[in-house]
Amino acid sequence: MDTQALTARTEFAAAINQICSERNIPTQTVLSAINSALVASFKKDFPEQALKLEEEGKVITAEVDPDNGQFRVFVGNEGDEKKKLKEITPPGFGRIAAQAAKQVILQTIREAERDSILADYEQHIGEVMTGMVQRMDGRNVVIDLGKGTGVMPQEEQVHSEFYRLNSRISVFLKEIAETPKGRQIIISRADPKLLEGLFAREVPEVSAGSVIVKAVAREAGSRSKIAVESTQVGVDPVGSCVGQKGVRVQAVITELNNEKIDIIQYSEDKDKYIKAALAPAEGLNIKYDKDSGETIVTVPADQLSLAIGRGGQNVKLAAKLTNTKLRIVSDSAGSETSIVTTGEEEYEIDQLGLDTKTRNLLVTAGLTKIEDLSGRLDEVKGVGPKTQEKIKNQLAAYKTPEAK
Repeated sequence: MDTQALTARTEFAAAINQICSERNIPTQTVLSAINSALVASFKKDFPEQALKLEEEGKVITAEVDPDNGQFRVFVGNEGDEKKKLKEITPPGFGRIAAQAAKQVILQTIREAERDSILADYEQHIGEVMTGMVQRMDGRNVVIDLGKGTGVMPQEEQVHSEFYRLNSRISVFLKEIAETPKGRQIIISRADPKLLEGLFAREVPEVSAGSVIVKAVAREAGSRSKIAVESTQVGVDPVGSCVGQKGVRVQAVITELNNEKIDIIQYSEDKDKYIKAALAPAEGLNIKYDKDSGETIVTVPADQLSLAIGRGGQNVKLAAKLTNTKLRIVSDSAGSETSIVTTGEEEYEIDQLGLDTKTRNLLVTAGLTKIEDLSGRLDEVKGVGPKTQEKIKNQLAAYKTPEAK
């Protein structure tokens, strides 16, 4: 055998050991991958010989000798010991095998480095980090996090935000998930825990634990409510989060592109907690319906719009924050105004209890608010007269407390 070629191969084998040591990759892992690549290379470059052997029921194997770096191909029967195998290494196969081995090593290194990066970020799941918008991958946004990159799927994005290349944003590290492209770091801008993490970053009392976040209700990009409680005597939880002249909460609002944030003080007194959650509405009267499980909040007529909020947003967030099924009614004589929510509804029409098919047809048509349904049902494809009548009945029951 050519001395120069043998020396080159020996150096290549030594390089494998060095790379495995530097990258902390098991040598056997790389060698096994190379052996598989050698078989594939043999079948690709010597297809006729490989096909004939397989038709004879023979098994083709290959290996790289870790001591001298030689690449060899063997053939034998299934389960044969190595000493029974016959070497069939073709002339000139070393050059082909070296190229295949090189590709395997590079791929193994990339995978090992990616696994190492993912293992590092796995320890930071549930934290808020700052990253830079790197590129768009279809509807996903790829964020440079430093050592690695995170992927923000469409459902984790804030629909009112526009992500500009090279802009810096704060993101919540949600999980490391299996995707069609392998394991990836999934990050979010819409998760309520992003809000909690930002307050921990901006408010020393929260990061120190003297103020704790009890609950968060969020409609990403629009409005959020956060309930806080003090664990230390003399510490004002709301004041700590607001900061002097509002500087702390304003920093969070700016980071969330001017998303409105209501900070309320948590209370074990359910009535007090619900009233605080429904702010800025005042003069509320609370009763509990044991049969329906609803908390009935009677609101002065002039406070009704404040309690409900635009599109029911205020009461929806309050219900989610307090984990309560709220019914808002007006104290105005003869009023039929009523809204019931658990806070988990994705759209306002979800409060009507529509069947899935009808609900999806309305959402597809863009009718997601209660007020959208008046006089526009004829526009919805797939919603016939009977379904329209059913929607109107559910709408009437929703608006009239006595009908429930």
